[in-house]
Amino acid sequence: MKDKIIRKATEMFLKLGFKSVTMDDIACEMCISKKTIYKYFSNKEKLIEEGTEVIHQKIHALMDDIISRNYNAIAENFEMRKMFKEMFQSFDHSPAYQLKKHYPEIYDKMIANEIEDCSNVFYQNIMKGISEGLYRENTDVDAAVKFYYTIIFSINGDIQLEKEAHELEIKALEYHTRAIATPKGITELEYQLSNLK
Repeated sequence: MKDKIIRKATEMFLKLGFKSVTMDDIACEMCISKKTIYKYFSNKEKLIEEGTEVIHQKIHALMDDIISRNYNAIAENFEMRKMFKEMFQSFDHSPAYQLKKHYPEIYDKMIANEIEDCSNVFYQNIMKGISEGLYRENTDVDAAVKFYYTIIFSINGDIQLEKEAHELEIKALEYHTRAIATPKGITELEYQLSNLK
C-alpha cells in the first residue's frame, strides 16, 4: 500500500503541483481514508520526500539504460535531454521549480543527491568523449562537469515553465559541448542539433 500511495501521490504532485495537492486529494483519488496515508507518512513533507526519491531512482535507471546503449558521448547527452523532455513534457510547470519554491529543504536535499550522481555521469561522458576524439584531450574535466551541472540545475530550479526549461537545457548542452569539442565533435554536435528540428 505504501508504494501505491507514493506512486499516486507523486503522479498528482507532478501533474497538479506539490503545493496544491492535499492529503485529502490523494485519499479521495485512491478511494482510501486519509488515516491510511498517515499510517505510512507522518505528514505531506515525508510523502513528498519519498516521492522525490522514487523520481530520482527512475531518472537514474533511465540514464543507466541510455548509457548501456553505447551511443557516442555527444549523442548520449542528446538522448538524455530527450528522455527528460519525454518524462516531463506533460507538465506545464517545472517540478524542480515548484519544489524549490514551496519545499526548499526537500529541494536542497534532492539537489545534493542529484549533483553527486550527475557529476559521475557527466565525468564519465567527458572521459568517453575524449577517448572517442569528440572532446579535447586538454579539457579541464572537473571544471567542465561543475560548469555543466551548475547551468542545468540553475535552469531547472529557476525557470517556472517546463517547456522553457527544456529549450534552455538544449542551449546549455550546445554551449557545454562547443566549449570542449574537437572539430570532429563539432560535426557530431551539428548533426545532433539538425535532428532536433
